[in-house]
Amino acid sequence: MPLEMDVKIELIHVPVSDVDRAKAFYVEQCGFVADHDVQVSETLRFVQVTPPGSACSIAFGEGLGATIAPGSLDVIQAVVPDADAALAQLRAAGVDAQGVDEQAWGRFVTFADPDGNRWTLQQLPPRD
Repeated sequence: MPLEMDVKIELIHVPVSDVDRAKAFYVEQCGFVADHDVQVSETLRFVQVTPPGSACSIAFGEGLGATIAPGSLDVIQAVVPDADAALAQLRAAGVDAQGVDEQAWGRFVTFADPDGNRWTLQQLPPRD
């Protein structure tokens, strides 16, 4: 039986090897908002950051029980209004971003965090 309610994706875990380095990258270079950075115990730290304008955040930390190796995520995709502007802003912040890749289904910019987790930013094509 299908779910008969709204289902909203609001948090994605991103595996990283160095929490402070990842937080600096996402907040200082990518402009994400730092929502939480909580040292729960000696072995548990939870960091949550959110891309500007997004309803979905990413989380990383220490002791979260992640089974995915740092740098192995290559499936994160987000939508931006302007691929050229996104590329320019990322490069101006020192991010090694690639693009703009023109396809029939959109314009794409890609970049990776310090661990190699890969992001794709898509500018949607005009809709009729």
